[in-house]
Amino acid sequence: MLLDTDIKQQLAQYLQLMEGDILIKLSAESDDISKDMVALVDEIAAMSSKIKIQNSQLSRTPSFSVNRIGEDTGVTFAGIPLGHEFTSLVLALLQVSGRAPKVEQKLIDQIKNIKGEYHFESYISLSCHNCPEVVQSLNLMSILNPGITHTMIDGAAFKEEVESKNIMAVPTVYLNGEFFASGRMTLEEILTKLGSSADISEFNDKEPFDVLVIGGGPAGSSAAVYAARKGIRTGIVAERFGGQVMDTMGIENFISVKYTEGPKLAASLEEHVRNYNVDIMSSQRVKRLEKKDLIEVELENGAILKSKTVILSTGARWRNVGVPGEAELKTKGVAYCPHCDGPLFKGKDVAVIGGGNSGIEAAIDLAGIVKHVTVLEFMPELKADAVLQKRLYSLPNVTVLKNVQTKEITGTDKVNGISYIDRSNGEVKHIELQGVFVQIGLVPNTEWLEDTIERNRMGEIIVDNRGATNIPGVFAAGDCTNSPFKQIIISMGSGASAALGAFDYLIRN
Repeated sequence: MLLDTDIKQQLAQYLQLMEGDILIKLSAESDDISKDMVALVDEIAAMSSKIKIQNSQLSRTPSFSVNRIGEDTGVTFAGIPLGHEFTSLVLALLQVSGRAPKVEQKLIDQIKNIKGEYHFESYISLSCHNCPEVVQSLNLMSILNPGITHTMIDGAAFKEEVESKNIMAVPTVYLNGEFFASGRMTLEEILTKLGSSADISEFNDKEPFDVLVIGGGPAGSSAAVYAARKGIRTGIVAERFGGQVMDTMGIENFISVKYTEGPKLAASLEEHVRNYNVDIMSSQRVKRLEKKDLIEVELENGAILKSKTVILSTGARWRNVGVPGEAELKTKGVAYCPHCDGPLFKGKDVAVIGGGNSGIEAAIDLAGIVKHVTVLEFMPELKADAVLQKRLYSLPNVTVLKNVQTKEITGTDKVNGISYIDRSNGEVKHIELQGVFVQIGLVPNTEWLEDTIERNRMGEIIVDNRGATNIPGVFAAGDCTNSPFKQIIISMGSGASAALGAFDYLIRN
């Protein structure tokens, strides 16, 4: 039995929502993964009279496809979709059966209007919390458009295929046999990449906002909720909800919630914002801000939005080391998410650059998967909390190098080593390894502001205790500001402060 009692009870409730009959075509042999896959499919089919099973020969074994009766929908799972992908399986069962997806109608129309043949393959790991969004988006596209198919491929189940394609980061998506994209993507981003995007006129025709929030992380979501609760015209422009939170696995210091995970919190942020009368503009990037009678915000698609006040909550991203080989070998052994990409380095030697909490947590996680981990820290001592250091030093397959400077990540088509300088004597040394995980802190997403807003030397927006910037009517909140502490709960509080500050500004002006 692959499913525990609690999951089976939850699944039974979901399967009651199925609307029509479905057929699972199963391609299995005698290997262990095939046996587990057959057991899983049998367990699920036994829970609903609407699910039928048919042995078949699909292009990969072990795999199974989820179809309407008499019609191939193009939704295939190569590998066992448990872990983070279990939700992808449940949604596929419901949506193939005829259950309407919780997606805006304009996106459904965009998908149905795509012409041509599109055969997607997504390579994932079951521990990757960024992969399900891509898998679920491509599955939905396959269900809605007969010209689109999608196969989810678990890299651990198809190691030879993954290695032959040199895939060292997940999710990695291929389209019609050619590389399409790598990394987390929303449905809107996939559609935009295919050339199917929202009409620019729908942005230009919008009435001016009272408050326009830029960014959909904890600070932006909080600001949008607080502004909307004041009954004023509120809009939010977000590349994606959650921001950096989407890259966070375990969250144990979000007060009143003992434990949650980044993607789950990001979904809750979006759900909360959507409960209010907020004009949500997803998958949009802002490229310019200018103060005129109103504040004008130009999007990368050329549209211009106008607002009486603006709250900047663009967050931060992982900082690059900035050494030769890093950019060239990104997704070819250079990685930033140990949870997502760690399983692809099973049995290999890797390095972690950074001795803060995120670096040491990454090293501890990776030590349970890889052959050996080398931690490189620039300072003479690690900066991580004592409890993490104690755990790290207890592990037999970890080496810690302190007071060293990364010089170069080496390799041609994939990483084969790292060179560093011993800062005590200037000696250059080289380690042979197959992966490098960069964990050296954050850099604010504020370059696009150029000289319009006052920032400090780190690029952080300078704000007062109300979140106000040096430009009247422009506020900022969260990790893009000079707040000394970058924490989810602090970002949420600063988003609320900025919204209240903006509302106060509107009353007084």
